[in-house]
Amino acid sequence: MSAAQPLDALWMPFTANRDFKKKPRMIQSADGHHYVTNDGRRIYDFFSGLWTSGVGHCHPKIVEAVQRQVAELDYAITFQVGNNRSAELAARVIDIAPDGFTQCFFTNSGSESVDTALKIALGYHRARGEGHRTRLIGRERGYHGVNFGGMSVGGMVPNRKAFSANLIPGVDHLRTTIDLEHTAFSHGLPEWGAHLADDLERLCALHGAENIAAVIVEPVAGSAGVIPPPAGYLERLREICDRHGILLIFDEVITAFGRVGKAFAAQKFGVTPDIITTAKGLTNGVIPMGAVLVSGDVHTAFMQGPEAMIELFHGYTYSGHPVAAAAGVAAMEVYREEGIFEQADALAAPFAELLHAFDNHEKVIDVRNFGLMGAIELAPRPGAPGARGLELHKRAYWEEDLMIRNGMDTIAFSPFLNSDVADWERSFDKMRRLIDTID
Repeated sequence: MSAAQPLDALWMPFTANRDFKKKPRMIQSADGHHYVTNDGRRIYDFFSGLWTSGVGHCHPKIVEAVQRQVAELDYAITFQVGNNRSAELAARVIDIAPDGFTQCFFTNSGSESVDTALKIALGYHRARGEGHRTRLIGRERGYHGVNFGGMSVGGMVPNRKAFSANLIPGVDHLRTTIDLEHTAFSHGLPEWGAHLADDLERLCALHGAENIAAVIVEPVAGSAGVIPPPAGYLERLREICDRHGILLIFDEVITAFGRVGKAFAAQKFGVTPDIITTAKGLTNGVIPMGAVLVSGDVHTAFMQGPEAMIELFHGYTYSGHPVAAAAGVAAMEVYREEGIFEQADALAAPFAELLHAFDNHEKVIDVRNFGLMGAIELAPRPGAPGARGLELHKRAYWEEDLMIRNGMDTIAFSPFLNSDVADWERSFDKMRRLIDTID
C-alpha cells in the first residue's frame, strides 16, 4: 500500500470535503489578526478563529506560558490528584464569574461542557430527592455541540436528522426566537418576541413541571447565525424556571470571556443562570479546554454522604490538563491587563454601524448583531439554498484575502475583541464588492 498523502487522509469537520479538496484553503501560520496561507498570502481573520481567539493569534504572553508549562509539567493525573495550574485557573474564572458561582469543573471542549452540565443538572435533582426530574428542554435552532446530549437538546436540524433515532429520550424544545416578519434588521435586541419564553409554561403543562430538570439556551445563539434574544426574554425564562424549580443553564461557549462586552453574557443581560458552560475563549483557543461553572447551591447539593465517597462519577482523562490550564491562566491575565472586555464593549457600537450599512442591500434579507457578534443573511439562490454563502466564503478567501464563516446563506462575523476599526472598514468594503457581484 502506498503512503497516504496528508490531505487525502484528512476527514475534515463540518466541511464539504470533496468540494474542499478540489481547491484546498490551507493555513500554515498566524499572528495577531491575520492568517498566513500556504501560498504566502496574509488573510484577515474576521471570525477570530472559530469564535475562539479574541485577543488575536499567537499572543506572546499565552505562547510563553504554554512553552514554560509543557517543559515543567506536561501532564498530570487529575483523578484524586490535583495540579497547581488547574486550581489557579479555576479560581481566576470564578473570580470574574457572576455572583453566586463557586465551582469550576474542567472539560476539553464546548460539547463536553454541555454534556457535563446536563449530567450535573440531573444529578443535582437526584441528590435532592427529586430524581423524577429527568426531562431536559432545549430550543429550536440552538447549538450545544455534537455529543449525543448536546445534539439532543440542540435544535439545528442538519446536526440531528442523521442521528434522530439515537438521540437521548426525554427532551423537548422551545420555539426559536427568530421570525423575520417581526425581527428582521433589529439593531441589537429585537423588541418583539419576549412572549416566546412562555413556551416553557406550555411544556411545563404538557410534561409536568415537576418532571423537568433543566432548560439550556445560548444567551445569544451563535452557530445558528447570530440570533440575539428578544428584550426581556431571558428574564422571563429565569422567572418561569424559578417558579417551577427548574435549573437554567446558559451555554456561553461562544459568549463568555468578552464576546458581548462582559466576562459573561449573564452579566451583560443581568440574568443569572444556575450553570454556565464555557470553552473557546477560556484559553483564547490556544489549547482545547472547556469549563462548567456552577452556583454554590448546585455544588452543595452534591456534597453529602461519606467524605471519602466520589460525589460525581464523571470526568475526562484531560480534565484540568496543566498545559491547557496554563494557557487559560495567561488568557485571564491578558483579558485583565489589556482591558479586553472594556475594549470589546466600546467596539460594539462601531461594529453595529458598519454591519447595518447592509440593511437595505437588495440581496440581504436580515442583519443581526449583539456585542461583537454579527450576521448578514442573504436571500438564497433559487433552488440552491446555501450556495451563495459557500461561494462568498470561498471568494472572500481567494479574491479578497478575507476569512469569513458561512452557515448556509448566513455570513457570520466574530471580530477580535481588540480589533482596529479600520480593518473592519476595509473588510466590509470587500464584503460589499462580493455581495454586489455574486449571482
